[in-house]
Amino acid sequence: MEKWSEVLRKLKGHSLVKEGLVFLQEDDSRTLEEQIELTLVPAPSFMEEKKGNVFKKKLSEYGLQGIEQDYHGNVYGIRHGKGNGPRIFVCAHLDTVFPEGTQIQAQWKDGKVYAPGISDDGRGLAAVLSVLRAFEKTNIQTEGDIIFGATVGEEGLGDLKGVKGLFADREDIQAFLSLEPGTPEEITYLGTGSHRYHVTYTGSGGHSFGDFGIPSATHALGRAISKIADIETPTEPKTTFTVGTITGGTSVNTIAQEASMMVDLRSNAQSELLKLEEKVVAIFKEAAEEENDRWESSKTKIEVDIKLVGNRPPGTQSSEATIVQTALAANKVLGLNPVLADALSTDSNVPISLGIPAVTLGAGGECGGIHTLEEYFDPKNAYLGPQNLFLTILGLVGVYGETEPLLKK
Repeated sequence: MEKWSEVLRKLKGHSLVKEGLVFLQEDDSRTLEEQIELTLVPAPSFMEEKKGNVFKKKLSEYGLQGIEQDYHGNVYGIRHGKGNGPRIFVCAHLDTVFPEGTQIQAQWKDGKVYAPGISDDGRGLAAVLSVLRAFEKTNIQTEGDIIFGATVGEEGLGDLKGVKGLFADREDIQAFLSLEPGTPEEITYLGTGSHRYHVTYTGSGGHSFGDFGIPSATHALGRAISKIADIETPTEPKTTFTVGTITGGTSVNTIAQEASMMVDLRSNAQSELLKLEEKVVAIFKEAAEEENDRWESSKTKIEVDIKLVGNRPPGTQSSEATIVQTALAANKVLGLNPVLADALSTDSNVPISLGIPAVTLGAGGECGGIHTLEEYFDPKNAYLGPQNLFLTILGLVGVYGETEPLLKK
């Protein structure tokens, strides 16, 4: 830690860095205004283009080069360094969990602003832009290159679409920083993996009395859910499951023709995730077979359709990794009390799983009601998020004539 702290303390004392930190605090109210502005632009997963265009226009105002909206929908541009350091990618995500048609209004109450998506990830997007303004204001020359941007498809069934596409297309990114809501003191450096399934049972269906004796899609679904509920998983590495949604049937007096469920499987270890997946997929099939065996004289049978609709890779890296220690050191020189957070599922999952250093940082301020219509953001000391990101970036890429990059090219 001492090596990294020494560099970060030196950076904090640099005149231009001091100027940048002061600017970020003074920019706090503008950052919040921009946060609200971006939040009011709807962006359900797979429908981020409008917000992406707004963000792209803002990137163009702050001196970035090569600004583009790639095939996947990600928006980004580059701030070139002197070519003697790594190239890093700094981003938040454009999409929210809220479906098309959700009414989004910003309302103030007791010092907090309420709006769906105001924190996740309206705050992250605004913090990226604030840091970019700090670079424009100070004109700090870095050794390495910094790509500033925003990704798509981070939430739900978006399945990390944007960041997966980014790393499938590019091999020049040597570190990755993403922003999510919350305090900058929490540093996420591990990724929880998940596999998600949409499972549908189908049969002929019929009248509950007149056609009694044929298999039921809802009964097959119930058998599967019961078996899944009895699975035992390890607490370490943490491994979980849930049947998140169920649909099916036509009426109370109908033998169901169709029934479906969405199943979420998670683990911090790929090996355990695969073990759990094997058990659950077997249960999907067994449930159909057992329902058919129950009514073996029936000429109609239940069939099951199993679709993998989400595949987020888990990722591990050492807590001693340079990117982790740099983020911790940046926290400490700002007078914060950093902690290494438990594994989460964020955009950082993908680069970590590929062996590329990555962390997810809190964008500042306090939040609550995440993923609900009562989501809120409390702006108290929110500027600490951008300040922490600013210092972490500078530590990683190095400042020309002042510090060498902590992250090697």
